[in-house]
Amino acid sequence: MTLHSSDFGPAPIRHIGFLLFPGFPMACLTAAVDTLHTANELAGQQVFRWSLVTETGARATASAGVPFEADCSLAEADAVDCLFLLSGPEAEFGDPVPGNGRLRYLARHGILLGAAAGGVFPLARSGVLSGRRCAVHWSYLSAFETAFPECTAIDRLAVRDGPVHTISGAAAMFDLALELIGNALGEAAMNEVACMFQHPVLRSGSARQKVPVLQSARTVDQMPPAVKQAMSIFSENVESPVGIREVARRTGISPRQLERSFRTATGLSPGEYYRRQRLKTARQMVRFSWDSISDIAHSVGYASSSTLTLHYRKFYGVTPVQDRKQTFRPDPGVSARIPLTADRVPEKVVTFTSG
Repeated sequence: MTLHSSDFGPAPIRHIGFLLFPGFPMACLTAAVDTLHTANELAGQQVFRWSLVTETGARATASAGVPFEADCSLAEADAVDCLFLLSGPEAEFGDPVPGNGRLRYLARHGILLGAAAGGVFPLARSGVLSGRRCAVHWSYLSAFETAFPECTAIDRLAVRDGPVHTISGAAAMFDLALELIGNALGEAAMNEVACMFQHPVLRSGSARQKVPVLQSARTVDQMPPAVKQAMSIFSENVESPVGIREVARRTGISPRQLERSFRTATGLSPGEYYRRQRLKTARQMVRFSWDSISDIAHSVGYASSSTLTLHYRKFYGVTPVQDRKQTFRPDPGVSARIPLTADRVPEKVVTFTSG
């Protein structure tokens, strides 16, 4: 088994199911379907098929407010080669016992399971990811690690661990679709489809995710070596803050040099960057977990929730409690459902045909 890879092995994947939860990221779906549809047109035949699946067979509305008609319910989804969960991190089954049991049943009976973006959360809730490695989008990472300590989150675009495949986001889903095309139709066809979409290069699943840097138009991998190393030290020491002098010592430069390098690269001092990173981690947990504000404060190195609240409000303009209330969070154990009000329902329901 090759870890940190989106290589699906010798078994061909031609029929993909997408299990849609309310509020799923539409880009993850269209990145795969549009790409595979183009491959079918290029081949002049239906090489790939796809089915839209929901828990009950009802339509699902994407986070952008666009509704999609389902082809079948989860109970009927047994003819696919692979089933990908697409959702936000808060998604749960309306009836968790049969829903999670169905996923475990499919895994035991040879259906490959996967998840993209926030879909890794309901997949982990089913127990299928227990003890496995998985790709988790950087914006959900802290919340995921807190909620599912039995899983190992990997900073990669895609991770394969046995029969479970996880994808970090929409662009990585596009890469996966291209790889499936290459496996089925050859590299020339894969390259032509990539060029149709002006996709410059097929990235390996083992590539690291691009992570933005605060106050900068660059990403972490584009930082000078000492700054990048310091950022890594900061990210590894969120719960127990490390001193700037110690970080400078470990990067092999003086505190003054670290200060200058950081300000040049990010516009922030090392201390301010570190504080904002801890606040970003706290915000993930506020929005995507049910941990108490006090527990969150301690997990990001604050002595009390009042100190966290003071800094949080100064940076984000709201308190952690207010931010949690503003973020759509259903009660635990209740399915995440986005109400379809008159101002949210588009005139046309999107329906994808197979091929």
